[in-house]
Amino acid sequence: METNAFDLIETYESEDIMSLNHSRIINRVSVALSRYEDEYETFPELELELTTGKCKPDVAVYKNLPVDWFNDVIYFTQAPIIAVEVLSPKQGLTDLTDKALKQYFPAGVQVVWIIIPTTRIVQTLLPDGSIQTWSTGILRDPVTGIELDLGYLFR
Repeated sequence: METNAFDLIETYESEDIMSLNHSRIINRVSVALSRYEDEYETFPELELELTTGKCKPDVAVYKNLPVDWFNDVIYFTQAPIIAVEVLSPKQGLTDLTDKALKQYFPAGVQVVWIIIPTTRIVQTLLPDGSIQTWSTGILRDPVTGIELDLGYLFR
């Protein structure tokens, strides 16, 4: 049986490649938000199947959800309140803003955080088109009131 060489090569989307700093930021966001666990839950790399299609935010933030250890979910269909995206080294910023505008907001996500590690900037995007840019101090989420210390995030 003859197999073509291209059949043996696994392809990756640029957003599927996890770098060291990308992973570090996802971890730090999750750790920083754990202080809100009485009200919110964070889910790193949760597979979603929203009304606009399948996607996987780096961190998804929800109001606390009921726990059912017997019935797990592979593709969660409820939109998060916050979708956090970390810009990967081989990714364009427009990839993430397009994802916010075309996938997240139409499906009901209320705010998207875009984290740019190389410039140590975080942007919060809202469905109405407003954008806030944070480079120092405390990010205050405009929807939930959650605060994120950028000094901790980028230390």
